[in-house]
This record gives sequence, structure tokens and C-alpha cells, in this order.
Amino acid sequence: MIIDSHCHAGKGDLMTAPWNTDAPIKPYLRRAQSAGIDKTIVFAAFHSDYAQANAQVASIVARYPKRLIGFAFVHAARDRGRIFEMVRRAVTRYRFRGIKLHGYDAMPSREICEAAKAFRLPVLMDVVGQAFVVEMIAPQYPEVNFIIPHLGSFGDDWRAQQQVVDQLVRYPNVYTDTAGVRRFDYIVQAVKRAGPHKILFGSDGPWLHPGVEIHKIRLLGLPPEKEALILGGNVLRLMRHARVGWEAAQASPPVNHGHARPGVYQVDGGRNPAYALDGRLPPGAQPEYEL
Repeated sequence: MIIDSHCHAGKGDLMTAPWNTDAPIKPYLRRAQSAGIDKTIVFAAFHSDYAQANAQVASIVARYPKRLIGFAFVHAARDRGRIFEMVRRAVTRYRFRGIKLHGYDAMPSREICEAAKAFRLPVLMDVVGQAFVVEMIAPQYPEVNFIIPHLGSFGDDWRAQQQVVDQLVRYPNVYTDTAGVRRFDYIVQAVKRAGPHKILFGSDGPWLHPGVEIHKIRLLGLPPEKEALILGGNVLRLMRHARVGWEAAQASPPVNHGHARPGVYQVDGGRNPAYALDGRLPPGAQPEYEL
């Protein structure tokens, strides 16, 4: 089975760029079918209300239940205090199988990680080139599997992509997808150093053509069993233990200990950044920006 692990669906409400205006699913599904893709993981376009956007994605998934699998989009700052219930609704009512968050909205928080842990969901976490965030999160939450799309940077930041390759090797709970990765040799390096079991095929549809993106995986020239891991086996494994339906309804929300807000803080007069996951900061840390 071939699974595209990265596709947007539905309408955003800002209307300033394609990714917050409209992500039509029908053209994508035609292209995916011609490329031999069996199933696709979908989540919302950028939106000012992800509870509403997730409901919209759920209605799209309901129209194509044999083709689509939903992930719940959340905003670490704007949805603070309600993320657990948003995710609970997504997995109990919509039967979604993962969480999506984007660094352009806000960087991840403990609240998101705790929800992922409670429901045993993978987290598709776009760090927008700030790969150092992974260094904080992955060891803090070894029970949570984090998928870093675009090998860390859709903008071709080779430093971030190189750092994510290193993280794939070091952290057993860190994965990546290949959506929009234009520097092909970094995909080759990721497979060679971390292994094909750490790489997921993704297209970033509907704006990138899934047929083009899947061809990059074919060009790796892997043995069939290793190619099959990237094209679907890995993401199936990551979703297999998700708590959905009645089991998810029994999950208890984590305790909020009221630690520092997530964000980036200056340390040593601004010479060094520190990232807070709702946790304690180094002495003397001053806010650079809070999420």
C-alpha cells in the first residue's frame, strides 16, 4: 500500500496565499490515483480557527473514507488550554490518526506533546528551519513519534536539513517526510545514515504534484522491501497504536503545572537562544518572543 503522508485539504480563511486560501482535494485525488497512491493523510490549510478547520477536513475525509486519513491541526499558542479536548474530539468523533502543527503558527508546547502521548498519536511538526527545537522535544518525549516534514525546511535551508539528518540518526522517535525536498542528495544521505525505516513519503499536495514527489523515492533505487517502508509501511506503523473511538474517550487530560510559556528566550546577553516547552528556563533568561 502506498500512502502519501503529507497533504492539505479544505479552505483557509486568510486568503493571502494558496496555503491559507484553498486546498482543493479533487485535483489532488486524480493525480494521486494516476501515481498509484492508495491512501493520503490530510490536514487543514492554515486557518484562524483549527477546531472549525478540523471539522471541515473531517467532512472531506467522510466523503472519501477509503482514500483519506485525517490529522488534527492545532495552534500551540492560540489553542492553549483546549488542545487536549480538540485532539480528543478529533480522534473520538472524526477518528483522526495524528496531530499536525506548524512553526509559522507557533512552535510546539508540552500541551501538544502530552496530548500526543495520551492518545498515542504521531506529531507532524513543521519546524520551519529551526531544527534546534527537535533537540528539546525528542528527548523530553521519547514516547511520542515526531515527523519533521521537508527534512526540516521547505525553504531549502541546508543547515536545518543537515541537522535533521543527524537527529534522525540520534533519536529513535524522530522521523522525516520527503515532501518538497529539492536537494535530492539529502534524501539519499538520510536513507543511508538513518535507514529507510525513518523516512516517509509525502507530497505536500495539492500544491505539489504527488507523481513528481513519488518519483524521487523511485529514483533512490532501493530494494522493494525498503522502498515499501518509505512509501507506506513506516507511516502505517506510526499510526497503528493510536487511541481512537471509545478507547480515546477514556483518556485523562494531563496536569498543567503552570510553567513558563513556550517561546525563544535570550541567555547570556542574547548570545545564546533557549527554547521553553512550558518548562523552566535557565537563570537570567529574557523573552525574545513568547508563543
